[in-house]
Amino acid sequence: MKKYLSEFIGTYALVFFGTGAMTIESIQPNIGVFGIAATFGIVVMVMIYVFGETSGAHINPAVTIGFAFAGRFKKKEIFPYILSQILGAITASFTLKLLFPALALYGNTIPSDGWLQSFILEFILTFILMLVIMKVSSGSKETGTIAAIAIGGTVLIEALVFGPITGASMNPARSIAPALASGNYTDLWLYIVAPTFGAIVAILVCPLVKSEDSECC
Repeated sequence: MKKYLSEFIGTYALVFFGTGAMTIESIQPNIGVFGIAATFGIVVMVMIYVFGETSGAHINPAVTIGFAFAGRFKKKEIFPYILSQILGAITASFTLKLLFPALALYGNTIPSDGWLQSFILEFILTFILMLVIMKVSSGSKETGTIAAIAIGGTVLIEALVFGPITGASMNPARSIAPALASGNYTDLWLYIVAPTFGAIVAILVCPLVKSEDSECC
């Protein structure tokens, strides 16, 4: 239960602060694109420090599926992990809805220029994120300073550049939760499918690009 609770809290924190920054920006614009991107990146970094040793700090169903596909993670743990992550995210979004009941959106990820563009971008962003995670992780755990900085930094730069276009989700739980809280399900499916495929393809490509003495993939 420690692992599942860690994933619940870790994903709660990611969604509460990350989409919380987006929510506050919609009420009183003063955070900006960089502030929102930095919030997501820093929260990921901190959660890896806090929960990396306990659960691996996946806080993302696509990452859990990626680790399982790579043979680093027990398949029987997939459902409990994903359930914990989704419940944590949903609880965070409904916390924001309780605090700010009059809003239409709570950090929803909605394509700015059609679903196909966002699908491709979400695929690429998650593909790169999963490659980084595979390189710096130990087994199925994201632990240590290097992992925290590398993964958090990747989330930050991807959210900074492409957040205004797709929302830079890279995480089905992070997109499902605000959709449920707001009742707006616009193209939600792509934020579930694209990150999952991106993570799986990253696992397939990883052995092709690793160095001879590396055990990262």
